[in-house]
Amino acid sequence: MTLSDIFAREFTRIRVLLAMMIAALIFLCIFLWQLQVFNVRKYRGSVEKQSVRRVRLPGARGNILDRNGVALADNRPSYCIAVYIEELRQPGRWDKTIDKVEKVINELSEKLLLEKRITREDIRKHIKSRLYMPFLVWRDIDDAVMARWAESNAKFPGVDIYVEPVRVYPDGQLAAHLLGYVGKADPNQNEEEPYHFYMPEMSGKWGIEAVMNDTLAGVPGGRLICVDASGYKRRDKRLQAFEQGTKIGERLARSGNDVELTLDVGIQRLLEQSLTNATGAGVIMDPRNGDILAMTSSPGFDPNRISEGLSKHEWDELRTGEDNPMINRAISGIYPPGSIFKPVVVMAALENNKAGEGTFFHCPGYFQLGNVRFHCWSKEGHGSINLRKAIEQSCNAYFCQLGLSCGHELIYDMASNLGFGQKTGVDLGMEMTGLVPNESWKKKVMHDGWRKGDTCNFSIGQGALCVTPLQVAVFLSAIANGGNVYRPRIIKAKDDNGVLVRKMNWSKESLRILRNGMHDVIQSDTGTGKRARIPDVEMAGKTGTAEYGPKTARKKNAWMIVFAPFDKPRYAIVMVIEEGISGGVTIAPRIREIAQGVFTIEKSKTTALESKHAGAWSRGMDD
Repeated sequence: MTLSDIFAREFTRIRVLLAMMIAALIFLCIFLWQLQVFNVRKYRGSVEKQSVRRVRLPGARGNILDRNGVALADNRPSYCIAVYIEELRQPGRWDKTIDKVEKVINELSEKLLLEKRITREDIRKHIKSRLYMPFLVWRDIDDAVMARWAESNAKFPGVDIYVEPVRVYPDGQLAAHLLGYVGKADPNQNEEEPYHFYMPEMSGKWGIEAVMNDTLAGVPGGRLICVDASGYKRRDKRLQAFEQGTKIGERLARSGNDVELTLDVGIQRLLEQSLTNATGAGVIMDPRNGDILAMTSSPGFDPNRISEGLSKHEWDELRTGEDNPMINRAISGIYPPGSIFKPVVVMAALENNKAGEGTFFHCPGYFQLGNVRFHCWSKEGHGSINLRKAIEQSCNAYFCQLGLSCGHELIYDMASNLGFGQKTGVDLGMEMTGLVPNESWKKKVMHDGWRKGDTCNFSIGQGALCVTPLQVAVFLSAIANGGNVYRPRIIKAKDDNGVLVRKMNWSKESLRILRNGMHDVIQSDTGTGKRARIPDVEMAGKTGTAEYGPKTARKKNAWMIVFAPFDKPRYAIVMVIEEGISGGVTIAPRIREIAQGVFTIEKSKTTALESKHAGAWSRGMDD
């Protein structure tokens, strides 16, 4: 082979190789053109989608107001340092991510001059249960911390400022057992649109906050945020859509609705002040429609502490404290009623013609039934007295004999029809039913038959009988309004009619006898409740003292029930105090203070309304 042949063959190889290189270059150019020009929308959208996060934004929670529009529950902003753990996630086991988060928090603590309170276990718990929510490391930071953060935020990827709405109860403990409290809502990850992050949201856990949660809770919105190479960064401008060229802006969250209660904050404050340093409960109801004007349980608690966050120890102490401050004794406390139950016996006897105003029984200071003696509070005895005087004096000997004449079945039926032994239906959770015992109950529980001694105990509000203060308020309202049993109402309705549960159809004569006896309890100089009397307003009521506990260590609960004014009642007041002396001694003076305050408030509102009407009339004359 000649030299020219060799050169020709090599030149051919070079041309083939060059052609292949040119073809490869052309192919590469075409591919790059397709990638960067022809399919730019497709790939740009794909890349950008990987750096975009969908954030669910909670709606502002509605307010809780009293009947006059005074805010009982509101919201305030709390500026927080939040760590987005998903943005700090490390490859491998979660311990590596926890190490990274802990390191970032330590650096933040030094830079922002804030004490580190978060533990490694707190981080682990958050990852386990709330990974998709920001981890709030510090809450309620001040302006100085905000300034330090502004200087150094670029150095902390995955960290941002988050404005957390915090529930505020302006009056602290006032009506706490009614309002309840809120806590963190669990993320709902079954929504139609999946989210990467769920901003902390409040959810009602107890009381009105829980019962009316669907009304109070806002409608959530959404926002698109960008995560770049430097970490979690939120763009200020709206992002463009990545499909179909449409525009997407923030979907604004909507605020929840306000809830208006039947409470009057002035009357509520009076009732709570009357139970200061006492353990017990109180209810003030409008007997004309069942509206609850005030309800309290003592001791109480401050729901603001729960909103701000409690340690596990603090929470356990609050829930299981010796005085049980979180129990709403007005609906969950069950007590033997003692003598305040005697009006039930009176109506059972009168309505069934077992007694009348002229029915006399003798009281030597006790009632003897076989070997058992039922003592009256008057050791000297009341002598021979009629029904009206027996009500005024709360004579146990009289009511034991009246109960035996009537029979326990009739008393049981009257008590049941008045709502005892069953829930009242108030819009609050944790309501107890109490107990109205009868023969079948005793056979089932005590494995014994009903005896005359049981009837005597029943007639004076003792034995197995137990009631809640709210049940007593419903029964008292029925006496005050002439026999209408209303469902107690805490959520204000559009009308003032109330929800009628039962009409007792009592005779006017029976009501007259009972009401006159209750009038004497307060207005008579010898009445057991005379210490509750106030000038200018006549009231009617009943005192009671109920014993409980083992015979070797008996304790007393003091009761008093009052309705006022006597002729046209607008207020039914019930109060019970644990370990009191008696209703007349322990509670009557407190009722007097409440009644004076209530009618002062009523008078001031009337004066203000008259002034308003006078001003309107004067302006009309000028026109």
